[in-house]
Amino acid sequence: MKPRLIVIGGPTASGKTSLAIEVAKHYRTEIISADSRQFYTEMKIGNARPTEEELAQVPHHFVADRSLMDPLTAGRLAEAALDLLTELFQRHQVVVLTGGSGLYLRALCEGLDEFPEVTGEAQTQVQGLLEEQGITGLQALLQELDPAYFAVVDHQNARRLERALKVCLSSGKPYSSFLGNRPERPFDCRYFTTNLPRPLLYDRINRRVDLMLEAGLEAEARSLSSFRHLPVLQTVGYQEWWPYFEEEYSRDRAIELIKQNSRRYAKRQVTWFKKGGLYQPVNDLADIVEKMTDAN
Repeated sequence: MKPRLIVIGGPTASGKTSLAIEVAKHYRTEIISADSRQFYTEMKIGNARPTEEELAQVPHHFVADRSLMDPLTAGRLAEAALDLLTELFQRHQVVVLTGGSGLYLRALCEGLDEFPEVTGEAQTQVQGLLEEQGITGLQALLQELDPAYFAVVDHQNARRLERALKVCLSSGKPYSSFLGNRPERPFDCRYFTTNLPRPLLYDRINRRVDLMLEAGLEAEARSLSSFRHLPVLQTVGYQEWWPYFEEEYSRDRAIELIKQNSRRYAKRQVTWFKKGGLYQPVNDLADIVEKMTDAN
């Protein structure tokens, strides 16, 4: 039987960290973090990093193990985590993976499609087509170059149409020919997601922001303001402080926006984890143990 990777996803403030620790302790195993902001040593409060007490309960990997200046993309995480899993599965039949960054979870569990480099000529051609003919021009050309992808793509999503056309024109091949060519993983993934009623989730988010403020979130953001151009700091919990520091609005407004944007982000996360029906909602450790047993 293949070793198993228990994947615990879910929205922010939904209890993923505590659930992952319970599961890891039950199976006497270790945790891999796939949270796209918890990788960095400089960020501690605004990304709800596990506490020192939580980290001490179970071995964690990829938590505060690098600097902001050494960004970890989903693809790089997958490469590093695959190497680590080769080692961990020699000691454990089960390992836990957790995080709210769906792309990072998918990169490790399923792999990412690899596309050719986009040429400057292709970028210029697509941009010119969009300016001259609008989205209908993109639609017509994609239907001609890749009817298979055109049949499934959202015809009103200009960014996806542009991306597909740039790949088609750069490679001379249909965009769809690069989809789904992913190597099989040497382990089985079992997908679970935290399951909280929306009112309770939103209340937890608001309370978490209050606790972050008490812990010094504003001071942390100030200490990182010189790095605000980095993508990882253009995220909820940090980006709302930059206009406040420039006196564009009040501190109360910054806090209000952090809570509001956190709730919106959580809503998007819930939608992502529901999409495809891959992740089973669970309430606690007992749910996961039962479902793992049923799957054997």
